[in-house]
Amino acid sequence: MVESISKSLKFEEFIAQYGDDLDYELIDGELVEMEPTGPHEQVTGFINMQLNLAIARLQQPYFIPMRCLIKPLGPSSAYKPDIIVLDQRALSAEPLWQREPIITLGTSVKLVVEVVSTNWQNDYARKVDDYQAFGIQEYWIVDYLGLGGTFFIGSPKQPTITICNLQGNSYQMSLFRRGDCLVSPTFVDFSLKAEHIFDAGNLD
Repeated sequence: MVESISKSLKFEEFIAQYGDDLDYELIDGELVEMEPTGPHEQVTGFINMQLNLAIARLQQPYFIPMRCLIKPLGPSSAYKPDIIVLDQRALSAEPLWQREPIITLGTSVKLVVEVVSTNWQNDYARKVDDYQAFGIQEYWIVDYLGLGGTFFIGSPKQPTITICNLQGNSYQMSLFRRGDCLVSPTFVDFSLKAEHIFDAGNLD
């Protein structure tokens, strides 16, 4: 569940008031309270584990921070992705990193994952535009409940993982459903099937 709080903020104000609070992010000056469900956290935790295993196999200096903010282009947004994979080699160029876990350069990011909840419009529309403009090479939209609009996931709606791969200045999108094996430009040896992610949200 995501609840919007009516109060216009700039990035600096958001950092001062809510920067240490994992329950909020800022979208176009709007403070958004994030209330993930248990299944949402199960899916997020499963993907986090699989990506950490992939990082270990690649033996690359990538890591997944416990908490991290992205400051996209514009003065009034601050995103808290469900998962972000950073390139440790790029962090020396980040102006805020030594003081706070804030990313201001798309070149520092290898991959962002958003697990869709009731605010699916942000994940499929606004964040696609912002992550694309920011230069994030790979963005996963994990819609394990099939909540997104039919324009994005087709009809009839079904659980779908959309992997956005930056080609030039725009994302090329590939959709993965049950029976499909994910194809990641960053983790080329990734062999996980989409249904393993979808099923991570079940209690069985």
